[in-house]
Amino acid sequence: MIEEMETIDEFLAHHSADVEEAVRKAAAAEIMPRFRTLAAHEVDEKDGPHDLVTDADRKAELYLTEALGALLPGSVVVGEEAVHANPATYEAIQGDAPVWIVDPVDGTRQFVRGEDGFCMLVALARRGVLLASWTYAPALDQLATAVRGGGAFLDGERLFAGAPTPGRDLTVATSHPDYTTDEQKHALLGLWTDGVAPRPCGSAGLEYLAVARGESDATAFSWEAAWDHAAGILLVEEAGGAHLTLTGEPFRITGGNSLPFTAARDAATARRVVGLLSAGA
Repeated sequence: MIEEMETIDEFLAHHSADVEEAVRKAAAAEIMPRFRTLAAHEVDEKDGPHDLVTDADRKAELYLTEALGALLPGSVVVGEEAVHANPATYEAIQGDAPVWIVDPVDGTRQFVRGEDGFCMLVALARRGVLLASWTYAPALDQLATAVRGGGAFLDGERLFAGAPTPGRDLTVATSHPDYTTDEQKHALLGLWTDGVAPRPCGSAGLEYLAVARGESDATAFSWEAAWDHAAGILLVEEAGGAHLTLTGEPFRITGGNSLPFTAARDAATARRVVGLLSAGA
């Protein structure tokens, strides 16, 4: 447990492994036992057929809320399911206390279908600044971590996003149409052009990891829920990538962003994608 006078930097230096352990234990206790064994009564719709929640989401978030709060007294947890139950909970992201931003199962549709393309997302932020993140894909047993100024890593190996291969189409993961307004759909249509290969996104967390690994060139997302983006944004940043909103400003986890926005392998690619989105808009 963090001492009263310990700084956030000291906490991360001493307790990052404890956060990792908490994430892995939450997966082992609440997620993986339900993987490919979900009963119908364990799956519910929230805001539509593409917005699902399961008992694994709820119970893993409760597990992490207790564990992370105990590791860092005085911190608060903003979790996807807690915010769905009480939207006012989201306001803590803008407060002075350290905040854990948690998506217990990112890619719930994939999880429900029994596919392994889902992950757990945890980020630590304060006053809108991302400080550290953990992206764990339990079915793949892959853990990506990032600390501001300390780099990005996958299973202990440093990640470098690099730059797209000259002459090849840019691979860009885009929002599902159900999560876009008509105006955003027009903007995203700007990606359907020569030299770009857009495709529907899967788990947002794993799409960010693909960019940080240099396996995908960029994302183009049209929603700003912090639990979907916080961990991945820092991961891409620390791997050498960049993120920009439609107005050319970096994405802010506190909200108020001009959408769609992109996270890309390098700054030049981010500017190119934003240019295409602006042309489409």
